[in-house]
Amino acid sequence: MELELCRTTLLELLENFNSESNDLREKVLSLVPMWDQLREMGSSIIPSTIATSARDRILHYALTYPKTIISNREFMIISGISEWPRRVRELRVEFGWALINGITAKEMQAVGELREEDGFPNCSEMTPNEYIMLSTEQDRDAAHRWNIAKTIRNGRGGAKARILDFFKANIGVPVSGEELRYVAKGATEWARRVRELRTEDGWQICTHWQGRPDLASGVYVLESSRQLPSHDRSIDDAVRRAVMVRDNYTCKDCQWTRASWNPDDPRHLELHHIEHHVSGGSNAAENLVTLCNVCHDVRHR
Repeated sequence: MELELCRTTLLELLENFNSESNDLREKVLSLVPMWDQLREMGSSIIPSTIATSARDRILHYALTYPKTIISNREFMIISGISEWPRRVRELRVEFGWALINGITAKEMQAVGELREEDGFPNCSEMTPNEYIMLSTEQDRDAAHRWNIAKTIRNGRGGAKARILDFFKANIGVPVSGEELRYVAKGATEWARRVRELRTEDGWQICTHWQGRPDLASGVYVLESSRQLPSHDRSIDDAVRRAVMVRDNYTCKDCQWTRASWNPDDPRHLELHHIEHHVSGGSNAAENLVTLCNVCHDVRHR
């Protein structure tokens, strides 16, 4: 009924608008109540029994359409306020919702983290004024991590060094692409720097497609504080994933899986060369086996 009242009031204002008047200010002043009524109408689309504030309406709307490109105009309408960008930031930073903008989405998709087979749209043409809700799961520790990110962002070093510092401050903790982009001070190549840390520098950074299928798309985890040996870093990402899929993400020695993990468990999964690399063993899938880091160390000993 509130929405219908807004509609009829807006129609009355439109009918009384004098488009033939020569008085510019008269026209502007007569449009002000129309604008106010239109904003009221937008905020009335979602009943107050579901969402009572502009922030709640934006959240409800984004959760209703996850993995969907949403424009800034949609949030402006549904929020009914001009400060809607601040509410979006609050949802992301203070409340831990994975609501990212078009720049972040485009950069993540370019390195293979947001894939169409996971239900994501083509993000290549997204603009900074468009958004995607990656997941309907809330990250309640996000506010604490954003404080850490702010400190690291203001420190010294390049984007890659700051990203690594942030990972090291959150070992074993899932972090978002938006956080990593923030730490990198918006550097457009942040996603590639993350990939370099994994493939070239040997840091065990996992994603949904790289060793941790339990993670949501767009989420990253540094599994350990130790770097892989240089010969393990050259294993192609596609081969690494194929071996883990073949081995059902299970250590072939002790049968440990991620499902067995708890906060006191130091284990994670790695790849081991059956014929050692120093003996001429290749990085082909048939020469690799999935082991937890504990069993990996035992084999080398």
